[in-house]
Amino acid sequence: MKPGRLAIALLMLVDLIASPALAQDARSQKLVDGFDGTDFASQGGLYYRENAEQAAGTYSFQNTVKRNGVGALELSVRPLCVANDDECSDRAEIWEKTPLRVPYDEPVWYGFAMKLAEPIPQDDHRYLMAQWKREIGPTAKGDFSPFIALRLNRGKMFFTVETNIIGGRPGTENGQCPAGSTAVSFRPHENQMRALVAFGTDWDDKDMVDFPGCTDRIRIVSHNPLPVATSDWIDFAIYSHPNAKGEGRVEIFANKIWITSVTGHIGHDDAGLGQNQYFKFGPYRAGHEGIWTVYYDDFRRSPDCIDVLGDQKICNTLK
Repeated sequence: MKPGRLAIALLMLVDLIASPALAQDARSQKLVDGFDGTDFASQGGLYYRENAEQAAGTYSFQNTVKRNGVGALELSVRPLCVANDDECSDRAEIWEKTPLRVPYDEPVWYGFAMKLAEPIPQDDHRYLMAQWKREIGPTAKGDFSPFIALRLNRGKMFFTVETNIIGGRPGTENGQCPAGSTAVSFRPHENQMRALVAFGTDWDDKDMVDFPGCTDRIRIVSHNPLPVATSDWIDFAIYSHPNAKGEGRVEIFANKIWITSVTGHIGHDDAGLGQNQYFKFGPYRAGHEGIWTVYYDDFRRSPDCIDVLGDQKICNTLK
């Protein structure tokens, strides 16, 4: 291994060893940032990650487009990747600070408001606005997708949940899965499958082509459709409790409306993965032309439902 790569690997290993104890304390911390100042709030625990992947991105604390308070965060990406290069990406993502990450097997609530700027991308390609991931150590092998992701494709917004391939089978002829099963996309080269867990009223049978399989290892209860992708503000509240052995749980709310409950195998448990989960948000896409901008406001994180969802009656129901 080259000296530079060895140094990076050692730093990552030290971080993975030290972070569990810090994260145990971090889970009890309540984070909040309304993006009303000129920098990230100290009580928010967020930062813009400066690296080569984010070279296409910019961030701005502005007060023209906002949901609450005096300002909101503007995140944009411009095209730097070569067209049709799926290995390259344009990113402008905000991360949780490493010492504040929550243990992977611990439940935690996240909330944030999001507004898609016009024009909303309509092409058939990969767009993400928020994602929840597990730490990846220097010895891990493979490309690990987020275990929860808020995505956009063909102008339609949807949520996915990821885990290792287990208990999958082809879908039925009409593209629908039988009762108790969830539509998935298999990625055998990565030993992963991606489940479709929430979508809007604009979703149709043509969109199901991306999820040709079914699994009973990820189960969903659909309460309401996801809001369609417009330039309106949407306030999300997400309960994250990954567990790759079948005891995971995810709850998705939008504008205090209960969208979906997900249970079962959620996340990854491969060798070399870290002890913590983490959240990052902001526009992420493969190489495309044009500027893509997304606004964010009202970030919060807490172990307690009421701090994020703000509805005691629903929080009591979830218990």
